[in-house]
Amino acid sequence: MELLRQIGIEPDEIIVPDINETPLPQESPRAHALRLACEKLASIQRGGYVITADTVVAAGSRILPKTTSVQDAEKYLRLLSGRRHRVFTGVAIRAPDGKQATRAVTSIVGFARLDALQISDYLASGEWQQKAGGYAIQGKAAAFIDFLSGSYSNVVGLPLHETANLLRGLGYYRP
Repeated sequence: MELLRQIGIEPDEIIVPDINETPLPQESPRAHALRLACEKLASIQRGGYVITADTVVAAGSRILPKTTSVQDAEKYLRLLSGRRHRVFTGVAIRAPDGKQATRAVTSIVGFARLDALQISDYLASGEWQQKAGGYAIQGKAAAFIDFLSGSYSNVVGLPLHETANLLRGLGYYRP
């Protein structure tokens, strides 16, 4: 919601679709992110403009799902430490007339090498909870980032430039 506000859009309603986020066999991280955004869109039956998105963190071809345990978060942080990874966000939008547009956006993020104290402090913060890849770039993990290529807002969870362009292509114009 905060991201949309940055580009002057105030959502009327926030809906959290209940879909199965398990990757399909052999599904690439990019395809996974786009499929989840499209499934979320299909599950929401509302009028007006509907925007859905899903963000996936990948180390190589391995998808690092949203963390549900401190053990997973620690494993992901150790895996990402000292290396680059990709963040994919699938965006799907439906206009009031039923037309749809989709886009998958990729950013590359580099983590500095993390020491045990940095990892334990981050885990103690709780920011890792329900975060793809076990971190939130807009929080304390910003101190870990030594490289970013692509969209910062994509890594946060919604690529704003691309979302605004999709909306314009579907006829959405702010007054």
